Amino acid sequence: MSDLEIYAALGEIFRDVFIREDIVLHAELSAEDVPEWDSFRQIDIILAVELKYQIKLITRELDDLHNVGDLVRVIATKTDVGRVQVD
Repeated sequence: MSDLEIYAALGEIFRDVFIREDIVLHAELSAEDVPEWDSFRQIDIILAVELKYQIKLITRELDDLHNVGDLVRVIATKTDVGRVQVD
């Protein structure tokens, strides 16, 4: 699975969680950039990611999430070995 595929899937998750069609994901996007992104929305995002990818994020991984790029890297690591990275 490529980073582009992960960003596309995350875009759907973010649009569903925030009920907004105008959110454009990029690596540096963080909660500071989206006014509605509070701790409750963070939980919704994480639960949706875990469900979509059939993965479980542990506390240490969650603590290291500072932006969307960090989330993409964690998803990629947990879902694929030898994936194609797109910068």
